[in-house]
Amino acid sequence: MKSISRSTFLKMTALAGSAFTVLPSKVVFGSPNARIRIGLIGVGLRGQNHLELCLQRDDTEVVAICDIQQVMIDDAMKLFNSAGKPLPAIFQQGKYAYRELLARKDIDAVIISTPWEWHYQMAMDAMDAGKHVGCEVVVGTTVDEHWNIVRKSESTGMKYMMLENVCYRRDVMAVLNMVRAGIFGELIHMQAGYQHDLREVKFNNGKQPYGGGVEFGQKGFSEAQWRTQHSVDRNGDLYPTHGIGPVSKMLGIHAGNRFTSLVSTASKSRGLHNYIVENGGTDHPNAKIDFKLGDVVTTMINTAKGETILLQHDTNLPRPYSLGFRVQGTKGLWMDVNNSVYIEKLSEPHRWEDEKLLFDKFDHPLWQRYSEDAKNAGHGGMDFFVVNAFIESVKRDEPCPISVYDSAVWSVITPLSEQSIAGGNIPLEIPDFTDGKWESDKQIFALDDNY
Repeated sequence: MKSISRSTFLKMTALAGSAFTVLPSKVVFGSPNARIRIGLIGVGLRGQNHLELCLQRDDTEVVAICDIQQVMIDDAMKLFNSAGKPLPAIFQQGKYAYRELLARKDIDAVIISTPWEWHYQMAMDAMDAGKHVGCEVVVGTTVDEHWNIVRKSESTGMKYMMLENVCYRRDVMAVLNMVRAGIFGELIHMQAGYQHDLREVKFNNGKQPYGGGVEFGQKGFSEAQWRTQHSVDRNGDLYPTHGIGPVSKMLGIHAGNRFTSLVSTASKSRGLHNYIVENGGTDHPNAKIDFKLGDVVTTMINTAKGETILLQHDTNLPRPYSLGFRVQGTKGLWMDVNNSVYIEKLSEPHRWEDEKLLFDKFDHPLWQRYSEDAKNAGHGGMDFFVVNAFIESVKRDEPCPISVYDSAVWSVITPLSEQSIAGGNIPLEIPDFTDGKWESDKQIFALDDNY
């Protein structure tokens, strides 16, 4: 792979046109000093990331937190003390303590960062209580739950935004700019996924951040207490949104395009069993567990405009981290696995180009404006942008850049993939959660330099 030539660079960037224009900021809803009162449901390791970001802002006040584990409450309180912010009300008595938090009248919005199986009920209860919802992935565990979330948001007028941070990854947003500038021509095929060795996360002996043990459930720590059980019970793409979210925005899903159908397959399951045997021995009780989740789950998705998407879930085998992005059109493609682009007639024939110079030029205005604020935020700064987007949409009383319809259709891939695999790799229709509004709705994601 070579560095991109100066002549190629100049030709490509000349095509960008208005893609680099920083749009004027909109007027913030209410006064410049308006404050959004927030409650956090779940202040474990992920919830603490969101809490820290909220505590750094002048336009938010965290008035209440909820978690059933004292160690997580203690760690959260240290963040309040470090930030010099007023201490919150604490709710921690039992699994439904979050409903006491929701009963408070001084909360405008909640951020939910709990195990997957709790997201649905907590979000439904929150919207019924008149709170806007920013929720970690995923939306629900059944197709019906996804429909119910959409209908509840519509009937209550409460916002629901999945906090899918990869939509704001810096290189992903640069590629989004390139797509909008027509650099890749007409889009044809996309690839993405969640390809991340999580064996030490799924089996954890209590050390922080991860211990690499072979225990889960009550003997585990953090995600190992709940996440591994999904691998025991379910076979499907359990975590599709990191991949499908970004490519969805590039394809204009729910802005003149939509997903129409999918089909999924799953490999045999070996990775988790082998990990237990290698680290705990053949006599360990967990070595007798029959894990249902295939080591590699592959899903093919069709769109109304004729593009195809290959999505993969691969978390139980040894491998480096990669989301496996591939954005391919009639004029060229980008692949994140080798950090390269190829643009026909501009790149040297059959040779990859280094992506870096293009990404510097196509850097999104959000990153140009907020890179310093995002510098110390989690996941390379992505977390700052997704939390900022949710808070700004609540402040302005404007649509979330990741809508409830986006949230539902990205997340419903999980139960649909389970159904497809269980039925012998049968194709299934993907619901139109917008009831036809996708044909006329316009794209709003990342078109404002605030969020």
